Amino acid sequence: MDSDVVHDIVGVGFGPSHLALSIAVEEYNAHSAADGRLDALFLERQPRFGWHRGMLIDDATMQVSFLKDLVTLRDPTSDYSFLCFLRERGRLIDFLNQKTLFPLRAEFHEYFAWAAARVAHLVSYDSEVVAVDPVRDAAGQVAFFDVTCRDAGRPGATVTHRARNVSVAMGLEPHVPPGLELSERVWHNSELIPRAERLAASGAAVRRAVVLGAGQSAAETVDYLHRTFPDAEVCSVFAKYGYTPADDSPFANRIFDPDAVDVYFSAPSGVKQSLLDYHRSTNYSVVDMELIESLYATAYREKVAGRERLRFLNVSRLRGVAPGPAGGVDVTVEFLPTGERQSLSADVLVLATGYRPRDPAALLGDAAKLCLRDDGDELRVGRDHRVQTPPEVSAGIYLQGGTEHTHGLTSTLLSTVAIRAQEIHSSVLAGRTAVA
Repeated sequence: MDSDVVHDIVGVGFGPSHLALSIAVEEYNAHSAADGRLDALFLERQPRFGWHRGMLIDDATMQVSFLKDLVTLRDPTSDYSFLCFLRERGRLIDFLNQKTLFPLRAEFHEYFAWAAARVAHLVSYDSEVVAVDPVRDAAGQVAFFDVTCRDAGRPGATVTHRARNVSVAMGLEPHVPPGLELSERVWHNSELIPRAERLAASGAAVRRAVVLGAGQSAAETVDYLHRTFPDAEVCSVFAKYGYTPADDSPFANRIFDPDAVDVYFSAPSGVKQSLLDYHRSTNYSVVDMELIESLYATAYREKVAGRERLRFLNVSRLRGVAPGPAGGVDVTVEFLPTGERQSLSADVLVLATGYRPRDPAALLGDAAKLCLRDDGDELRVGRDHRVQTPPEVSAGIYLQGGTEHTHGLTSTLLSTVAIRAQEIHSSVLAGRTAVA
């Protein structure tokens, strides 16, 4: 261990989930006596705060209300709210005059970065965690975890931090369909903007771009490429007949309420699966109706004008990708009803194929062996987001993400980020009180 400090909690990753938790810790400590404060440290492998930077399209808006920010549902009086950020930036009245609940995504990223800067003393950037090891006390109890990360200041060296609790929020990783590999001309949409900017700056001609996927990110990618490369044909490939509208109706949105997590958590497994199936249209492979209508109108205008740059290859699947001329790719697309295949010579293929939760067991290493699993080999997680462990383990492992099987659709979403932070913070405090 590199110091004598024992942290109450060490967070692995510093996206919105741990940003919200760090603020909860900071606000609690500001009103606590010195001996009652929580000692928290968050480790982030990136050199600075960043949240989906590759998809910060200039006109893309949030799909959740600004009131579901980092703090408001936990404490509406917090000065870490989005409204306080707007006031400090001098844009509060301007924003209100828009009469919208949904800010620009780029502006919400600016809000996150503003909040992250205020709690920067709790974060160590350029700190990639490489191991989490259980530590036993004199009685044989696993009372701590040693969290080891790379030391950015000393190449090849590591730093170890000891913690009574570890919270894991590694975020999601881009999903690349089997048989496909990323390259200079095959991208995941998570890198859309920097990749497109480099391609445009290179001066290379872009005659055709192909986008695979049917969700919000896919539709945004199609729209962005169509505007960015005005001479290119943009082909959208998906297995559906058309984009499915997102269900953001008031009753359906109640699946994202904090109370809905309680209902889901206590429900039998069959009911849990039914709820996921019923409400997938609120979050997965769906598109905002406004964007659907905009893309359709663009395609129709082009048909009227006799120059169709926007093409929708529906009821179709990608069946092959091979290197093409001039550094591009040859994409084979099958029309599913007939089995007919066509080859498209493309300058770029963008995979808007979603994300997958990162496996926490790969990071936890030996500590993962202490985590109990259910009959389906899923981690057993308590309502407070703490992984269940044997009685001889007093140190805590908390998960933010990878808990859809226990906590439902909101396990990684912004909708309950403030409430999740409160629940974990309260659990850590309760655990410390119990030990004392």
